[in-house]
Amino acid sequence: MKKSNKTDNLYEAILALKNQSEAKRFFRDLLTEGEILEFGSRWQAAQMLDKKKTYPEIIKSTGLSTRTIARISQWLKNGRGGYRIIINRFEKKHSGLSGKRPILPR
Repeated sequence: MKKSNKTDNLYEAILALKNQSEAKRFFRDLLTEGEILEFGSRWQAAQMLDKKKTYPEIIKSTGLSTRTIARISQWLKNGRGGYRIIINRFEKKHSGLSGKRPILPR
């Protein structure tokens, strides 16, 4: 991707968001509802591909085309690692343990 002050500034703005509420408000102002839904579907497809779901399952859940799913699959396997970073962090955060041992009752 071509380096640009505009995109660098956008990435910095995204990093400045503090919580989901701020992210929802910022992205709704930045993008159309359709674009937000498309990004959500792509993210869902990446997660499903990571869990070895089939294309028909992904199509049924997301409505994405096989071409888009194939592209996401390619980026997941051979991209710049962006999907992998977030999938790993998301799974860790939502595992309920977040890297900590559970406190068991005595």
